[in-house]
Amino acid sequence: MTLSDAELDRYARHIVLREIGGGGQARLLASHVLLIGAGGIGSPAIQYLAAAGVGKITAIDDDEVALSNLQRQTLYGSGEVGAPKVAAAAKAVARLNPGVRFTGIRERIGAANADRLLGTARPDVILDGSDNFATRLAVADAAYRLRIPLVSAAVAEFEGQLGVFRGWEADKPCYRCFVGHDPERAEVSCAEQGVLGALTGVMGSLAALEAIRCCAPFGEDSAGKLLLVDALALRFRTLALPKDSGCTACS
Repeated sequence: MTLSDAELDRYARHIVLREIGGGGQARLLASHVLLIGAGGIGSPAIQYLAAAGVGKITAIDDDEVALSNLQRQTLYGSGEVGAPKVAAAAKAVARLNPGVRFTGIRERIGAANADRLLGTARPDVILDGSDNFATRLAVADAAYRLRIPLVSAAVAEFEGQLGVFRGWEADKPCYRCFVGHDPERAEVSCAEQGVLGALTGVMGSLAALEAIRCCAPFGEDSAGKLLLVDALALRFRTLALPKDSGCTACS
C-alpha cells in the first residue's frame, strides 16, 4: 500500500518511528478495529484509533449520550445529550480524520448475538470496554471461537486493568483463564461506586495502544500479561497471566 502525500504528512510522527515506519502505518490504514462500547473507555480509544489512521473502526453500543457521561466520555459534548452514542461518535470521527471509515451498530451485544455481530464484521482486533461482566464473557467467548485478538480494559473507582487475550494459542491465556466461569458475580455500576474520569482516559488510551500493537506489531507482545493501575497511589503493575490448564474454554 502506497501512502499519499497527505497521509505521509498526517502520520509523519508514526512513520519516523523505527518500530512502525511506513509499512506499519500502511498496515494500520488497512486494519479494522471493533469496539464494544463507546463510553468511558471506548470514547478516548475511538479518538486515538481514528487519529492513528486505523482504516476502519466499528463501534457496537445501544446507549444514548447522557449528561452524566460527559465527566469522562470526552468524545461527546453537551449539545449531543440524548443522541445515540454511535451517531455522535461517527460525527466525531469524521471531524477528527475523514479518511477513517466508521460504522456504528446501535445494538446491545450479548451471548445470543455476539457470534453474528463479530463474525459478520470480522475485525482484526476487538477492543472491549463494556461495563458489565455478562457482556464481557459473551464477547470474550465469541472472540475466542472466531480467533480474533481481544483487548479488554476496565475501570472502577480509582483502579484500572488491561489485558490482551489470544487463548487459541498454546501458550496464551483466554479471558476465562483470567476471570473464571462465574457469570453470576455481583455487578456494581459506576453510577453506584463512581469512577475517576481521567482514569477512563488513561485506560482507553492504553487500550487503543494495544489495539494498534495488534494491527501493526511493535515492541513486546502483551498477550499473557495483565496491567493493573492504581490511581490512588499512582502505581502501575504488570503481572504474568498464565494459561489455566483447567480452563474448560481453551485447555
